Amino acid sequence: MILDLHTHSIKSDDGRAKVPNYCQWIRAREIPIDGFVLTEHRQFDAESDYSSLAAKFDLCILKASEVETEYGHVLVFGVTDALLSAFDFGDIHLPLKRVVEACAAHGAVPVPCHPGRKRVGMQAHVGEFGVPEGIRIVEIYNGGSRDQEDQIAQTMANELGYLGIGGSDAHIVSHIGRCATRFPGPIGNTAELVEALRAEDFEALTFRT
Repeated sequence: MILDLHTHSIKSDDGRAKVPNYCQWIRAREIPIDGFVLTEHRQFDAESDYSSLAAKFDLCILKASEVETEYGHVLVFGVTDALLSAFDFGDIHLPLKRVVEACAAHGAVPVPCHPGRKRVGMQAHVGEFGVPEGIRIVEIYNGGSRDQEDQIAQTMANELGYLGIGGSDAHIVSHIGRCATRFPGPIGNTAELVEALRAEDFEALTFRT
């Protein structure tokens, strides 16, 4: 099963894509993904229900979050009410250690995204803060990467022994599915996604040319 693990809708402050339009684009353009995860910035969208949309287009549509730490931006998969109470998702100065510990305590998975990017990527801060504890996975393919950002992320992952995922980081409809992650089995809900990430059996993909 192939999922785009990093997308944004109009729920994010800089997102310009509506979820129905993502679905229409995937099917119209025959994008080779089976679903996507909405990782809205500095929040978790608990209100939106995309189940009917998912059924209509035969796509898996899940929700996660993207938070901001001193090491850069971090995707959080497996958000629960308890995790939402553990730290302020809207805080742009979250300590990564706190995010990692809260995720461990509440069954979530933290994944630094676009780690090769200046300022908002993990690699830019390792020299100052050191290698963080509790990270097992980073995003090595990002659909919005420029120059050598993905190569920097891949080199860091190889050096530190991290596993890699892929995500488009789509903010507009036409960018969805640029990068994704292949899992060996079916995923139908957030719990199964978290379990699959913890199983550490997946492959990052890029469809960029």
